[in-house]
Amino acid sequence: MRNKVQLITYADRLGEGTLASMTKVLREKFAGVYEGVHILPFFTPYDGADAGFDPIDHREVDPRLGSWEDLGELSRTHSIMVDTIVNHMSWESEQFQDVMAKGEESPYFPLFLTMSTIFPEGATEEDLTRIYRPRPGLPFTHYSWAGKQTLVWTTFTPQQVDIDTDSPEGWNYLTSILDRLSESHVSSIRLDAVGYGAKEAGSSCFMTPKTFDLIARIKAEGEKRSLETLIEVHSYYKKQMEIASKVDRVYDFALPPLLLHSIFTGDVSALAHWSEVRPTNAVTVLDTHDGIGVIDIGSDQQDRSLLGLISDEAVDRLVEKIHERTQGESREATGAAASNLDLYQVNSTYYSALGCDDHAYLAARAVQFFLPGVPQVYYVGALAGKNDMDLLYRTKVGRDINRHYYTIEEIEAALERPVVRALNALCTFRNTFAAFEGDFSFEQHDEEICLTWVKGEAIATLTFHPSNPDSSGSIASLSWRDTSGEFSTSDLLSQAPTL
Repeated sequence: MRNKVQLITYADRLGEGTLASMTKVLREKFAGVYEGVHILPFFTPYDGADAGFDPIDHREVDPRLGSWEDLGELSRTHSIMVDTIVNHMSWESEQFQDVMAKGEESPYFPLFLTMSTIFPEGATEEDLTRIYRPRPGLPFTHYSWAGKQTLVWTTFTPQQVDIDTDSPEGWNYLTSILDRLSESHVSSIRLDAVGYGAKEAGSSCFMTPKTFDLIARIKAEGEKRSLETLIEVHSYYKKQMEIASKVDRVYDFALPPLLLHSIFTGDVSALAHWSEVRPTNAVTVLDTHDGIGVIDIGSDQQDRSLLGLISDEAVDRLVEKIHERTQGESREATGAAASNLDLYQVNSTYYSALGCDDHAYLAARAVQFFLPGVPQVYYVGALAGKNDMDLLYRTKVGRDINRHYYTIEEIEAALERPVVRALNALCTFRNTFAAFEGDFSFEQHDEEICLTWVKGEAIATLTFHPSNPDSSGSIASLSWRDTSGEFSTSDLLSQAPTL
């Protein structure tokens, strides 16, 4: 993965709703801004129970969006990342439907995980309560397999049936996905829900040693096919650090809430500590297709004695501050208030979470771009999008508040906004300035942090001072120099607002 700014988007939410129109938007509207693109699930179907994360056929492009040839066309100008959904598939898949009809006589019978697969002698109350799940309740759904009532393992929703990754059939299914992606001009894969992909009796069935073994196996298979691996796991921050040592890339999910905490309180101490210890082989984000994760900075969900980057009380205050800044919109979309798979995330666009404050938003992006790692910008964030309450009310799905469908006209209007022009200028600077290929250093001075990159005579420095905004409301300042001279934020952003 190149050290350039990436975009993450759905294929159907930028422009006319196809892979071809998405490619056109990237080339014509964001030329030079995003070097690569992570395309969220475009498999058959892309609009199932979980917005494509419940594929009926993971190896086929939904024909309503286009074809594998469209990915080949996109790869001429952009590197491509695609999801590999490790943990589950749709109950409507050909394989699961065959098992429902034939039971143990189906060749796909070993592909799916049941309660008895893991607990052949039955499970105790302690066994079941130990299982970690991202939502309340037990991870089982009643299905009839050839007339026999079976408890199928369903970590997320009843429609998403879990794969037995220990079985030869499960492993062959996963490697067949890697084969298809490697043949289709994909350069990176994101392992979705892999933290839940390896179950074992007597454990939490989440991020156990067995999980790390599964990750290592998939990574090795990816390397054989020239696929770089990114891990997507929301968990205690020290677990993320452990994961990072075993994979190509890991998401820095602690950064988004820590930046909000710093901006809301003026206290940069937790952000400074994280900047010192965080993995550098990270993909940095502020927003994703999911919500703003708070589990990543709090105490360990499974052992509260393991303290977080900030206290649990501070996490609670952060959540309430987001609800306040969004004027209650995020409260309507979060947790039990709407249909949510994950109760540990706050649903809001990042721009709305900051009260639609242009200066704070650009400052947060600047910190994201300056920390070591590959920056990734979610398509709604790329257009500084506000919460889509109409879509939320229409679907009653909490995460849809941050999943707006943009028409070409809306994209063109957004690109004229000063905050979006400033963000695009910042992306281009991050992509082209030589210092970002050099050495990084970090310093904390009382209530501000200073991030510096140096390569030869090229030097870029960002100072983040949320407790002491300047007269314009800016809470960060950027300066750089090379053989051409010295420059400042205003030189970079021209007529766009300062950071």
